[in-house]
Amino acid sequence: MMNTNSRIKKELNTQPNVKVGISIGDLNGIGPEVIMKALSDTRLLVGCTPIIYASNKVFLFHEKALNAVDDLEGELNYNSCNSIEDIQLNKINVVKIWDDEIPFDLGKPTIDGGKHAFESLEKATQDLASGKIDVLVTAPINKHAMNKSGFKFPGHTEYLADLAGEDEALMLMVSSSLRVGLVTSHIPLKEVSETVTVEKVLAKLSAFNDSLKKDFGIKRPKIAVLGLNPHAGENGKMGSEENESISPAIVKASNQGILTFGPFPADGFFGSDSRYQYDGVLAMYHDQGLAAFKALSFDEGVNFTAGLPIVRTSPDHGTAYDIVGQNKASGDSMRNAIYLAIDVYRNHLIEKEINKNPLAISEKKTWKEGR
Repeated sequence: MMNTNSRIKKELNTQPNVKVGISIGDLNGIGPEVIMKALSDTRLLVGCTPIIYASNKVFLFHEKALNAVDDLEGELNYNSCNSIEDIQLNKINVVKIWDDEIPFDLGKPTIDGGKHAFESLEKATQDLASGKIDVLVTAPINKHAMNKSGFKFPGHTEYLADLAGEDEALMLMVSSSLRVGLVTSHIPLKEVSETVTVEKVLAKLSAFNDSLKKDFGIKRPKIAVLGLNPHAGENGKMGSEENESISPAIVKASNQGILTFGPFPADGFFGSDSRYQYDGVLAMYHDQGLAAFKALSFDEGVNFTAGLPIVRTSPDHGTAYDIVGQNKASGDSMRNAIYLAIDVYRNHLIEKEINKNPLAISEKKTWKEGR
């Protein structure tokens, strides 16, 4: 007999494909190239309808640049449309948001590049907020160029949290074998120590636990927590943050029913097979988590924004100006970002279906009264 989850998954597979909005990122970086390479695998269209916010001129320019290098055959087949209302399901769609000529300067951060990246992101998030697309996948941006165009945030994560009315979101790096969350993300290293408080670590543990359950379908997730200092402080000899902030947060999280373990020294943890024993790893700062993650999973990794009412993913790499137009960029991370967004969205639908008609809570009776 088919169980409830299997039945729901079968029903969801018969529903229309997920509408995946894709912001173009920096036009002078590898964003357009990795989008083209990711979408060149037509099997992806079985699971989604990609909607790219840009213009056909962007892809024509990058196609010519790649053809000039490697004489590539074939072009991206897409439906060019003026608005989201004109898209075709099961096709690659490019929603035109610019009519003017686009000044390209491949491999360089420019004000125009930041301006167009911001406009693409804004239009995509507007359609996401209004329910015209189901999920958002963002190509890499150059934050300095974006800031010059009016973008006031350190990155996508903070921008989306602000739009959602949340104080902050949880940045997760995801691969087939590793999920790494961050307590602090885009702040200077000198500010990390004062930012790692009991309340902050506990909040991130709670958000991580909720995400592993809701977004990834793990019923009883186990989370490993890294220390901040070398050797996780070595009982206070190399720093007090573990004893004063991290360990107390772990105790409080455990008392709330969150399966939390640590703090572990970061170097030894990532250097051993211990990471396979946990569903997620919480790092204290950006490079502590991301340096190890990218060393282990760079080609397949995905950046996922957890703790928001929307689904957003992106590749785990940047604009890579040094290899633009040379056909060296891989589309794997972008493709995985699209697939992860679809998976998380469908997990949300499954959870919503399961909880749609919960059993009514009856008045408490004694055993004899109920017999």
